[in-house]
Formats: sequence, structure tokens, C-alpha cells
Amino acid sequence: MNRNQATPSSDVWFAYDGDCPVCSLAAQALRIRESVGALHLVDARQQPDHALIREIGARGLDLDEGMVLKYGDVCYHGRDALHMMALLGSRQGWFNRLTAACFRLKTVARLAYPPLRAARNLLLRLMGRSKIRNLHSGAAPIFQPIFGTEWERLPPLMRERFAIRPYSDDTLALEGTLDVVVSPLMRLMAKLSSTFVSRSGLAVPVTVRFRSAKHVVGLVFDRTFRFADGEQRFVSCMEPVGGNELVEFLRFGVGWRVACRWTGQSVVFAHRGYVWRLFGMLVPLPLGLLIGAGHGEETPTSEDGFTLTAYAAHPWFGTTFSYGGPFRLSRGSP
Repeated sequence: MNRNQATPSSDVWFAYDGDCPVCSLAAQALRIRESVGALHLVDARQQPDHALIREIGARGLDLDEGMVLKYGDVCYHGRDALHMMALLGSRQGWFNRLTAACFRLKTVARLAYPPLRAARNLLLRLMGRSKIRNLHSGAAPIFQPIFGTEWERLPPLMRERFAIRPYSDDTLALEGTLDVVVSPLMRLMAKLSSTFVSRSGLAVPVTVRFRSAKHVVGLVFDRTFRFADGEQRFVSCMEPVGGNELVEFLRFGVGWRVACRWTGQSVVFAHRGYVWRLFGMLVPLPLGLLIGAGHGEETPTSEDGFTLTAYAAHPWFGTTFSYGGPFRLSRGSP
């Protein structure tokens, strides 16, 4: 088959890291039931221009974060690929029987995959291997697969707002003013951790700069608040974690997990809990007991402006922090 042609949807396609001994062993040992179709293996390092690798990049799937199995017209990534291997695999050979026994249940695959991925990444680092970086500067924007089919329905302003591509030199600047309210508890936590703004103020000038993270598929979120008595800055990184969900990581691996969607009027970031990244795994954190559930919205108001609203609400303590106000794209800013 010409590798520049589309991959037939009737077969099973498996993209893996050929420099990883464990991944190569899995690829060579994998057997698919005859009733499913033929199995095609694609080494992402040896065949970077293969149609499947290009399709994976266009879908925004990071091969440094997990293998990809394509069956039908669906690409299964990471833990979902592991689960599909168990469902589609034959019972010939120890590897296929072990995979079927361990990962046939999606919950088991979801829990097992993060430590397996962390072990694989550590092994590659010890071997001195570089990352695949299939999501190069020509790939789709980081947020395009997060929005999915909603991406094309976004207003031009919001597509530009979320247009940063992975592993690129893309940048975007926003200028605006925010009314900032921080509760005493949040103020104390912010001062101790340096992970959040620790002051309150009205109509505070704010500059936000977005750029692509260089070592992960993520969007660096760099904010500078210019209060009357001085500036305050904090930086976070938004990283996709599957489907329409992402995690905004602050310092020490602590993050806010959200689901992102376009409602037809606003981009909404819906609360999905707090997590701590530990050895590649996302461990739930009970921070909601202290600061409540977060929520964010961005609503376009003109061709180059939108309003931003974000807050955390606690069932007992009320609103623990909030900020909101107008922003505009500062085109041409560094």
C-alpha cells in the first residue's frame, strides 16, 4: 500500500514507538481475531509521513503520551487503545491472553495505563531517546480536538483565541480589566503556594500571554495583574487529558480538571475536580472541601473582544474567589 494513501477503515491499524522495547514487543506479539480484519503495524519513528501518523497528528493525538489503535473510523489513544487491544485481540499467545485478562474492563485499563506510560517514558529517558513529537508546528491547534465537532461552530474570534498549536512558536496576547475578589482563605493559600493571585481589586489591568509548551502538548497561560500597589504574576499550563477534558496545572503538579465545550454563546469550563500529578497519574485531591467547585466562561461580545468570568463556589463558605471583566485580543503583541 502507498503510505500516503488513506488507511482502509476495514482493518486494524496500530501506531507505536519503535524505539521503546516494550512497545515493540507488544506490537510484534499483538494478534487480532480473524473476524476483525488484518492488522497493520506502523512505527511512528521510522514512518513519520505515513498516512496514519499524519491522521493521528491532525486529530491532535500525542504519540509521546500513548499508542494509537485505529479500528473503523475511530482512533483510540492511550488507555482506550489498550482496552481495544483486549477486545479485538485473539487468544493466541501469552501476550494476547494477558492483555485480554487484564484490560478487557475499561476501568482497569484507565487505572493501569498512567503507571505503564510513566514506566515507558522513564525507560526512554534512561535510553537517551528523544520524544517523537508527532504534534509538530504544522498540526491542528491544541484545542481543536478538545472542542471536536464544535470547533467549526466557534466564532472566528474564539477560534483565534484557541489557535495555539503544539510544539510551536505560536503566541497570543490579551489585554483586559478584571474585578478580582479573593477570600481570606484563598488569599492565605495563594501566598503560601504562589499559585494564584492573592489580592482583590476593581478594574485591575491584566495582560494574558498564551504560548505553546515545549515539552508537552499544552498551552502556557501567563497572567500579569497590575494592582495599584504592584504587579502580581502567576503561570499555569493547560494540558489535554482525553475527550473534551483538560487539566490546568499550577505548581507542584496540582491541577484543576475541567470539561470544555461551546454552548452556542459561550465557551464553558465545567468543573471535574482537582488532581495531583504523581508519577504520571492524576490522583484526585479533595481541595473542593476547602475552596469549592470552579467554573469559567468566555463569551464573545465583538469581533475582537469577549468577557471572562471565573469563580469557585463552596456550599458552606460561599464564593472563595471570583474575577470577571472584558478582554480583547492584542494582535501583533509579542
